[in-house]
Amino acid sequence: MFLEVFAILLALGLLMFFAYRGFPVIVFAPIFTLLAVVISGKALLPSYTEVYMTNAASYIKTYFPVFLLGAIFGKAMELSGAASSIARAIVNSLGSKRAMLAVVLACAVLTYGGVSLFVVAFAVYPFAAAIFREGNIPKRLIPGTIALGAFTFTMDALPGTPQIQNIIPTAYFGTDAYAAPVVGIIGGALIFAAGLYWLERRRKQAELAGEGYGDNHKNEPEAAEEANDPKLWLAVLPLALVLVLNFLLSRGAWTVTTWYDEELLKSFNIASVKSVSSIWALIIALTVGVIAALCINVRQVKGKLAAGLTAGATGALLAIFNTASEVGFGNVVKTLPGFQAIQNGIHSMNGAPLLSEAVSVNLLAGITGSASGGLSIALEVMSKTYLDAANAMGISPELLHRIASMASGGMDTLPHNGAVITLLAITGLTHRQSYKDIFAITIIKTVVVFALAAVLTVIV
Repeated sequence: MFLEVFAILLALGLLMFFAYRGFPVIVFAPIFTLLAVVISGKALLPSYTEVYMTNAASYIKTYFPVFLLGAIFGKAMELSGAASSIARAIVNSLGSKRAMLAVVLACAVLTYGGVSLFVVAFAVYPFAAAIFREGNIPKRLIPGTIALGAFTFTMDALPGTPQIQNIIPTAYFGTDAYAAPVVGIIGGALIFAAGLYWLERRRKQAELAGEGYGDNHKNEPEAAEEANDPKLWLAVLPLALVLVLNFLLSRGAWTVTTWYDEELLKSFNIASVKSVSSIWALIIALTVGVIAALCINVRQVKGKLAAGLTAGATGALLAIFNTASEVGFGNVVKTLPGFQAIQNGIHSMNGAPLLSEAVSVNLLAGITGSASGGLSIALEVMSKTYLDAANAMGISPELLHRIASMASGGMDTLPHNGAVITLLAITGLTHRQSYKDIFAITIIKTVVVFALAAVLTVIV
C-alpha cells in the first residue's frame, strides 16, 4: 500500500512543482495523473479516456458558458470604460492607498451575492488593474487581493453565502446556509482583517523599495481616458444587473425553476431543473450584463469589439481547460487504491469531531485540488461518524457545518488548484510572481479554521 500512496503524493508534488514553475497544467496534469495510475498498477488507457477525460469534459459542458460570458463581461467592462470609472470613483473617495480594501470589498459583495468565483475574477480584474495602476501598487499583488475577497470569508465563512462550499454540508447535517452564524461572522472577520493586514504590509514593503505597478505586463487592460468614461451610475449598472438578476432568477420571485415542466426537461436528460437552475440564472444575468456594459458607452466600444470578444473568448478557453484538467486529475486520484488508504488513515484519527473534521476536509481538499471535491468526499464517508460523536458530546450540527465549510477553503488553494491557475491566467501573472500572497491567504484561512475548531472543542 505504501507504493500506491507514494504514487499519489509523487503525482501531486510534481504537478504543484511544474505548475509553480510555469509549465502548462493542460499538458502536465494528464501526464502526472497517468504516472500515478501506472505506479498504482491500474489500467492506463481506461483511466485516461473514461475517468480523466469524461470528468474534464463534463466540467467543460457544465461551466463553459459561465466562463465564456464571465470573460466577455469583464472585457466589456474594460472596453466601455466602466471599470476605470468605478476605479477612479473609489480612489477619489477612499484614496489611492485603499485600493486593496476596495478590490476585496468588490469581490466580497459579488461572491456573497451569489456570483461564481470564476466570474468574479473575470469581472473584477479590469477594475482591480485600473485601481492598482492609479495607486501605483505592484500588479503582482492583484491575485492575492482578489483571492482574499472571493475565495475566503464570503465563500464559506459568512452565514448565508450561496457558494457551493456552504451548501454541501446542509445535505449531511440537516442544517441550512445560515448555520452557526456567530462562529461564521467571527471567522470571516478574522480572515478579512488578517488577510488585509498581510496585503497592506506587502504593499508598504513594495512602496519602501520603490516598486510601482510595473510595465510590459501580459493581459493588461487598456488605460482609459477619464473624459471618455461613463458616469459612475452607468458604470455600476452592469454589475448591479448581474447581481440582482442572478439572485432573482436563482432564488427570487423570477426563479427559472418555474419556467419549464419536469416532463419536458426529462426529454433533455435533465433529472431536475434545480440541478441546472443556478447555471441558467447566471447565463441570463451575465448576458444582460454584457449587453448593458456595451450599451452604456457605444462610441468607446466601437472599433474595439471584435478584438475584445476574441481576447475574452481566448481567456475563457485557457481558464476552463486549465480548471478541467485539475478536475480530471482529482477524479482519477479518487479511484486509486492509495487514495482510499489516505482517506482511511485520515478518518481513523481519534479525537474531537470538530478538529478531526477540519483535518479531514482540509487534507482531502488539498489532495484533490478542490474545495467542493474534498468537502464532498470527507462528508460522504464520515459525516455520520462526526454527527454521532458531536451528538454524544453535545455539539450542535451547525458547528459541524460551519467548520467543514470553512476547512474546505484552506489547503485547496495549493499551486495545482484550478481557481489559482485560472486567476493567474486572467491577470497575466505567474506563480513565481504572485503565488506567495495567495499561499499566505491560504495559511491565514487554515489557521483561523483550526483555531476556531480548537476553541469550540474546549468551550462547547
